[in-house]
This record gives sequence, C-alpha cells and structure tokens, in this order.
Amino acid sequence: MALTGNKGEWSEIYVLLKLLGDGEVHAGDENLNEIKDLVYPIVMILREESEGKLKYLPENSDVVIQTSSGTELLRLPAKEFEHQAMSLLYSLQSIDDKDSGKKGAFSISYTEDFMTKIHCHSLKAKSSDKTDIRIVLHDRRTKLNTEMGFSIKSQLGGDSTLLNAGKTTNFNFKICGNNLSDADIEYINTLNPKQKKVILRVQAIKNKGCHLVFDKVDNPTFRNNLAMLDSSLGEIIGLLLLEQLEHDTNMLKDLVQALSEKNPLHFDISQNNPYYAYKVKNLLTSSALGMMPGKAWNGKYDANGGYLVVKESGDILCYHFYDRNRFEDFLYNNAYLERASTTRHEYAKIIKEEDGTLTFKLNLQIRLK
Repeated sequence: MALTGNKGEWSEIYVLLKLLGDGEVHAGDENLNEIKDLVYPIVMILREESEGKLKYLPENSDVVIQTSSGTELLRLPAKEFEHQAMSLLYSLQSIDDKDSGKKGAFSISYTEDFMTKIHCHSLKAKSSDKTDIRIVLHDRRTKLNTEMGFSIKSQLGGDSTLLNAGKTTNFNFKICGNNLSDADIEYINTLNPKQKKVILRVQAIKNKGCHLVFDKVDNPTFRNNLAMLDSSLGEIIGLLLLEQLEHDTNMLKDLVQALSEKNPLHFDISQNNPYYAYKVKNLLTSSALGMMPGKAWNGKYDANGGYLVVKESGDILCYHFYDRNRFEDFLYNNAYLERASTTRHEYAKIIKEEDGTLTFKLNLQIRLK
C-alpha cells in the first residue's frame, strides 16, 4: 500500500532528505530570516524504523546508513539526497491546496521509492508527542555534539498550529451587569451569522448592559498546566481573548501590547518590566516543546532541541533552544489567535447555571503564520 500524507507529514521527509544532503542547517532569526554566520553541522539523524533504530550520518560527500550497533546498511552520495529533496519540494509546491483531488493525504511514488531504498518506511518517525525528528548537532560555540528532539513546522501547507483548540481550551466568563431574560438569552444564542459569530454575540451581551468577567480555565488539567507556568497566566489568556474581540488584529504580540497598556492585573510597571509579554512567551515556548492542554504536564520538554521551520522556498531554519531568546521571539512575533468551531468545541453560548449565574465561554487556539 502506498504511503500517504498531507503536506506537513511529507515535509518531515523533506527535512530528513535536505538535512542529509546539505549536511548542515542554518539558524533563523525572529523574523524567519537566515542567520548566515550561525550554522549547525549535522552529525547524524536518528529514526525508529521496522529494523530498529537507524543512524543516518553525513560522511564527507556521502550519507551512511547504519544500525544502532554500527553495521553499515547503505552508503549513497549526498547529492542523491539533495536531488531527492528538491524533487519532493517541487511536488509539494506544485500541489494546489484548493484542488479537491489533493486535499488531505496523497502519495508521492517517486519519493516513496527512494524512502524504501534508504530503509525509511514511514512518513512520521516513532517519537514522543512533540518530537518529529531526532538530530545530533555539532555546536561550534560549545564544541559539543548533542542529541536533541526537534518539532518540524512547515509553511508548505497551511499555517502550523502551536496550541490546538478543543473543549480543553475553553475559558469561562461570568456575565455581569443587567439581568438577561430567558428571551434575551435565546435571542443571543441563536445569532448565527456566517462570519464573526463570537464577536456578534458578545456585542449583543454588551448591548444589554452586561459585560464578561474572567472566571476560570474550564478544564482542570489545562488550568493546572497554566498554573505551573504562572499563577496569573490563566487570567491573562482569558483577558487576551476578550482583548481580541475589541481589535482588528489577531496577532498575539499586538494583543499583549494592548493588554499591557491597560495593565488590568495591576503589576508594578514603574520599572518597565514586561510582565505580560514574558508570561505569554513562557506559554508559547512550553506549548511548542512539551505542554498540551489535555494532558497533565510534568514541566519537561519533549522537543528539547527546538523548532525546524520549512519555509515556502524550501529553506530550513533552526530555532535551537540553546538560543532561547531568539526562539521565544520567533514564536512571539509569529503567533496569532484563531477561532475554532463553536459547535465542535461548545463555546460562545450563554449558559444559565443551577444557581442562576450566567456564563459564557471563549476558546483558545494559537497558530503560527
């Protein structure tokens, strides 16, 4: 049976082939530009395949494939990996996402034939939750060879998701102010335009002389994960969701700036400490490398190396966790909020609780442009 995958999954194979062909990867800056003088040589790439753990090693002008015990299985010119990477890139760039015949998963037989040749039998290597590829990089500054897990984010398809929406990412708000009648509630809950439904419903609540006040993060697991990062982070995210309703932008950086100027948590900003930005950057980094909303988090990172970003041009940029400030700035500069399905995730509807309190949920989803 032919291997099938979407652009993101095929991008993982593209990264494997291109890194082995190039033998190195450039670091990227916070604006997705290549840093010319910061290069990480590839010592080896590790994959779990049906034969067990395999090592792919750039060696002079060749790529050597070995078993975990060092037995050589295959040796090919690195230029063959370069050629295969370029062919795969061309295929991915040629596929129109609007083509109904190419939506979702598709096969690329030419690439699959080469994958079989190099003992690569799956698009996605067996890995922990956030790790897409394990690489031993040489750091010329520290002179160390370190094995690390990286998460791959590809711009060849749609924008990557940093924090997935779900019922687990709902934030609960109390409706305060004037009393709403049952007729008011029914009217607001049935507002269902094709666009901006959440904005319209919240505006209707305000028009009745009411406003939303943050109550809690709905899901206890996500609530606890956020509390591990910062005790005020849940409320800050809730306030950012409200802030989004008042602005034309969904860029997280802009919303944090707007919230910081209001300073609703009354932090001491006399010394210009970037409280809100710092806490949000911590969330972005933790979401990128290990923390997931619906799973109790122990504070450890799975993808402890950082991110590999595949640009539309096919260039690959490395955001190494060693350069934490640059990594955080990349996430912060490119993250935006996106509204997911209100019906699937059960939010944006007025609920009357048993004690008569009225509540309303907003949902969090973060993507990278």
